[in-house]
Amino acid sequence: MTCLRLAVALAALTAPLAAQWLDHPTPGVPRTKDAKPNLSAPAPRTREGKPDLSGVWYLETPPCGPGCGDYPGAPEFMDIASKLPGGLPYQPWAAELVKKRAAEIGRDDPVARCLPSGVVRLLTFPPPRKIVQLPGLVLILSERDVTFQQIFTDGRPLPSDPAPNWNGYSSGKWEGDALVVHINGLRDGTWLDRKGDPLTEAAALTERFRRVNYGRLAIDLTVDDPKAYTRPWTVTLNQILALDTDLLDYYCMDNEKDAQHVVGK
Repeated sequence: MTCLRLAVALAALTAPLAAQWLDHPTPGVPRTKDAKPNLSAPAPRTREGKPDLSGVWYLETPPCGPGCGDYPGAPEFMDIASKLPGGLPYQPWAAELVKKRAAEIGRDDPVARCLPSGVVRLLTFPPPRKIVQLPGLVLILSERDVTFQQIFTDGRPLPSDPAPNWNGYSSGKWEGDALVVHINGLRDGTWLDRKGDPLTEAAALTERFRRVNYGRLAIDLTVDDPKAYTRPWTVTLNQILALDTDLLDYYCMDNEKDAQHVVGK
């Protein structure tokens, strides 16, 4: 699937993600009396007693009928603030930029040019993501272009003078049953969503991971970017566990033929 065709199709895709690996059951799944997966069971825990965030996850999407496809497009992928009352508190220049990007039908979206999507869309892009929890480190692996986020939980501080990059630098610590992650060193010009909401190099992000139960993971994302927004704002990205499946390679540039047909003003 090429990147532009995927981007155009996302608005209509809202079906649950279909299993990709056949006949590979997820081990240790709690069951009901009739042997069905009990996704409401308590969250699993590590040997250290912390909630285990591990698993293959996709962003919760509204129900959809037949023909929606394998990759659901959740509202937050199109508009990160789709459920935020009052919308985003834009600085004036940021509001104008979003209008311009909408008029150009997202022509300059880095994703449409097969560039990295950034650390926020790592959590909202329709293909699934896999969390691997290790002592001192949590990895988020995204199926899209095999991108990743490293969250260091070994006590190291964030860099004081980071070199900006696509996914920034992440340092996390446990606060009770929540993993609280602070991120800096983000690249200017990053898009938060398909709508084109901006993120600048002045931004600092906070992610709070809470495994609600066996089948649900809530990620509270706080964006503090005084250059683009008048105040910090927070959204919750609800992730649903995908059973009996795993990641498959998806490279945006593999057999890419659509970029030459990008439309927009």
